Amino acid sequence: MAGFKDILGHEQIIEHLQNAIAMDKVSHAYIINGPDKSGKMMLAEAFAATLQCEKGKTEPCMECHSCRQAQNRNQPDIVYVQHEKPNTISVDDIRTQLNNDIAIKPYSSKYKVYIIDEAEKMNVQAQNALLKTIEEPPSYAVILLLTTNADLFLPTILSRCVTLHIKAVPDERIKNYLMSRYQIPDYQADVCAAFAQGNVGKAIQLASSEEFHELKAAALQLIKRLDDIELYEMAEAVKQISSYKLEINDYFDLMMIWYRDVLYFKATKDVNKLVFKDEVYAIKKQAEQSSYNGIEAILNALHKAQVRLNANVNFDLVIELLLLTIKEN
Repeated sequence: MAGFKDILGHEQIIEHLQNAIAMDKVSHAYIINGPDKSGKMMLAEAFAATLQCEKGKTEPCMECHSCRQAQNRNQPDIVYVQHEKPNTISVDDIRTQLNNDIAIKPYSSKYKVYIIDEAEKMNVQAQNALLKTIEEPPSYAVILLLTTNADLFLPTILSRCVTLHIKAVPDERIKNYLMSRYQIPDYQADVCAAFAQGNVGKAIQLASSEEFHELKAAALQLIKRLDDIELYEMAEAVKQISSYKLEINDYFDLMMIWYRDVLYFKATKDVNKLVFKDEVYAIKKQAEQSSYNGIEAILNALHKAQVRLNANVNFDLVIELLLLTIKEN
């Protein structure tokens, strides 16, 4: 568990939550909305720990009995609502763990905080059961709904909660954080930061993922030798890509970053802003050989291929068409 000061980015949300504590205007229900691994749980746990901290400040002290319990996730007045079914939070989950429990006063703290992760998985009955509690909560109750998609909540839930939207953290900050915290080289941090698209948790995961480095190496190897592949060898290239079928969106994203680098270098001749800095010679070579229209056509073809695969069009056919388009341009 981290305190607010240990969280990278999300300054507006942190300021909002700390002001609410300082002014004693803590709401009974919050929605923290943002992509997977974007820091929702870190924010929720820092907020919960601060509310329960015995020092009563706007940052958890990490030393008092309550903070030590919160760090081990056994603070009796911070409740994590669980669900057994992987894709559904049922009405029984909400009734037994929240509605029936909330009537019992806090065990040792000023508040009773409920954290519902993956809250978008609440079915309509569960949301309606929660609504009854949100409409008339006890004074000590704080409910935190963490979600990747707040649009799936009933309008009545949305209208009774304070919604906080997670914003992307700038690539440069993520890159510096990865380099200082995980001691990875700048060119590797560049790729992880660009690929994570402002999501710190995802960047951290990528930085330590062997599978991601293998995927990157495979994608770049294919891109660099595509010009030399003869048409009769195309089936082999398609087969090579199909071994990454489960990670195909990541594979495509790596290809997109590569061609954006080529486009950027062609337009500016600036190597400092490239994501794949360690591939500068290959990027220079490709930029010299390609036209602006050609690179744009490749980026459009990548986007089209992603759309087609998401629509379940035949995998091999989509990949073959994509590779032919890249070769032509």
